[in-house]
Order: sequence, then structure tokens, then C-alpha cells
Amino acid sequence: MIKNDTWITEMAAKGMIAPFEPQLVRHANGLPVISYGLSSYGYDLRLSAAEFRIFRHIPGKVVDPKHFNPANLEATELHTDENGSFFILPAHSYGLGVALERLAVPENVTVICIGKSTYARTGLIANLTPAEAGWRGYLTLEFSNSSSADCRIYANEGVVQLIFLEGAPCAVSYETRQGKYQDQLEQVTLARV
Repeated sequence: MIKNDTWITEMAAKGMIAPFEPQLVRHANGLPVISYGLSSYGYDLRLSAAEFRIFRHIPGKVVDPKHFNPANLEATELHTDENGSFFILPAHSYGLGVALERLAVPENVTVICIGKSTYARTGLIANLTPAEAGWRGYLTLEFSNSSSADCRIYANEGVVQLIFLEGAPCAVSYETRQGKYQDQLEQVTLARV
């Protein structure tokens, strides 16, 4: 069953989302922002200003998920102007960021992370990502700029939405099996096998 705002608020008080914003925020410091916080049946997660990395084409380098080479990623600068702080994802490129909020997913819940329509309408696609039952940490978020123009991705503003799905308790949770992405820090976590 998909979980509603009442349940999300109760679970956030028990540490499921931190920091937790109990309403949908559309303005901050007198400026419009890409919404974040609690919605009717989900939670809009923010992008952390801590780090954003972009895949660059390096002749002779191949991206291999079994032997990931950090040289395939390049850190990008955090910019700030009157509209807020942002990273720039170049046209037709792929980047990795990290969530501002830390999650601690209950043992009988799986979270689906989906892109926000505001960004999708600019050509920015967020990879559909699960956070399995018992997972904890800061989600590494994956973005593809499918447009022919560079795109801003605003830090400290909404970037993806979380949908919480409750099911019967599983026999083996992510925590129980000691999943390889457990307890991720607020930094981009690279592919692991």
C-alpha cells in the first residue's frame, strides 16, 4: 500500500527522514524554490550542495560497473546567484548528486525515488531508484540531461520525490543482508560490486 502524509510524518518523527520538512515548501527566503518537503503521498527530497559529479568523455576510458574508475567522474562547481545555489549539468551528459536528507527505511517498506516534473520538462531525467526495506543513508541520485542545452540543478531545493510502499515483512532486509550501499554518507557513492 502507498503511504500517506500522516504516516510519513509519524515515521519521520521516529527518524525515517532527517531533516524533515512537514509541509511542501514553495518559497524560501522570499524566493520561489523547486518544491520540497511533505506532499499528500510522498516526500520531495532536496539535492545536497555537498557534491555533484559529471561523467566526462575521456578517450580510451570505459565505464565499468565492476571496476569503476573514479577518473570517469569530474567534480563540478557549486554556483550561486539571486535564484539560489546550483550545479550545471551540460547538455547530453550524466551526473551524480546526493540527497540532503538522510533516510532510515523501515523493514516493511520500500521507497521508490522518481523525478520531479519541473525538471523533466527541462529535459532533466532522474533515474528511478529504490531504497529497499532496512536501507539507511543519503541516497546517491543519478541525473541525465537529455536536452541540447546545459541545465541548472538547484541545491537545497526539491529534486526527486519519494514514494513509500508498505508490504508484508520481508524475510531478509537490506540491513540484514548487509547491502553494499548501506549507511552512505552525504557524498556521491560510486558503483560497487
